[in-house]
Amino acid sequence: MKLSTKLLLFISSSKLIIVIIFILLLPMLVDQIASEYTNYILGQQKTKVLADLEQNGLDYYLQGDKEYGSYTMLKEEYIAIEPAPTNLHLDNIKESQRIVENDTLRYRILSHTFQHNGQTYLLEIGKTVNSINQYNKPLQRFTLYTLIVLIAFTLIIDLSFLRLLVRPLNKIIRTRLLNRKFPFRGQHPPIKTSTYDFRYLDESILILMKQVNEAFEKEKEFTANASHELMTPISILQSKMENLLTGEGLEEPFAQHIVEMMKTLTRLKKISSSLLLISRIDNAQFARKDLVYPLELVREILEELAIKLEEKQIKTKVNLTINQNLANVNRDLLFHLFYNLINNAIKFNRAHGRIYISDRILIPGYEISIRDTGVGIPEAQIPFIFDRFKKSTDGENRGYGLGLTIVKSICNYHHIALSVESDTDQGTVFKLLFPI
Repeated sequence: MKLSTKLLLFISSSKLIIVIIFILLLPMLVDQIASEYTNYILGQQKTKVLADLEQNGLDYYLQGDKEYGSYTMLKEEYIAIEPAPTNLHLDNIKESQRIVENDTLRYRILSHTFQHNGQTYLLEIGKTVNSINQYNKPLQRFTLYTLIVLIAFTLIIDLSFLRLLVRPLNKIIRTRLLNRKFPFRGQHPPIKTSTYDFRYLDESILILMKQVNEAFEKEKEFTANASHELMTPISILQSKMENLLTGEGLEEPFAQHIVEMMKTLTRLKKISSSLLLISRIDNAQFARKDLVYPLELVREILEELAIKLEEKQIKTKVNLTINQNLANVNRDLLFHLFYNLINNAIKFNRAHGRIYISDRILIPGYEISIRDTGVGIPEAQIPFIFDRFKKSTDGENRGYGLGLTIVKSICNYHHIALSVESDTDQGTVFKLLFPI
């Protein structure tokens, strides 16, 4: 999962948790706000009543009566002033029931005692609980909608900032890691970013790419030089051994030893030639200007391998499009490519086996497959068959040598996608996907 996706999920989850917690606490919060606001209103009304009493006197409310009481038409609010015991001192707000015209109602009541002409009076200002709570649900809905809008707005801002923040990282991944082909060629300008971590990561990757390229170039140079330098002494040794064999008086045991030594030199010469070929391919020393018809090329290879096919009595079936061609390729390298694959299909096939060579047009390109009915390749070895001098670990003296390494190098040089499918004792199929 991408870093940006993880951060987005974290931000969304955290905001969702906040919304859930807020929804659970919303009724209590709204009740508390409504209660505090009611207390404020009752306090304001008390201040107004006391100001009227100070300015107009108590008779302004009592008008000759001992007590005063008044309430609204729907009995939602009331105010009362009545005598109280001298030792009574109140100044609080609480909920309590009152009977108004035979109706028992629950009020939130402000109680306050005050002195007037040596007499203690009790002032009560009440507001019904129902009238206080009637706006709770609309207030809850309004608050919830406002919260959702704010969460959505902040989520958009967070997403925009997140995309801006990780844009350098995405560019590093896209330009440094994805679809990169080794060796790394071309200029690699640093990614512009104000984030120190991303800049440090980009610089570290560039340093590693440079070190890998340098190591690869040294390896290629060594391989090319070593292979080239070995060819001359090998040829000299072969010539001297041939002269010894043609000389008179050479006993049979010594002659047999010389022949074995010449076989070893021949194998060494083939290895050196293969390493030199791989080095030349990696150094792009071959032109890609030829036009090749796969059917003609395969037929030519099969004619050259006819003796090997006959020895194992292997039959081939070629089903390639007659007019299909491959442009901008190197014919000699493609010859090596198909020769090695077909030769392996013969080498690791069974007696009286089969080799099928076919093609098809796909959306990504033109595919040629080479399938045999041989012993197959163990699944654990498939990832390593293109390694140089890779040997079998199943107890048999079977190795893939440099043939498949050359195949892989040629495919890389021509941008050919190479894939392998194999089952033990069922056979192997190599698929070559040529870009259109």
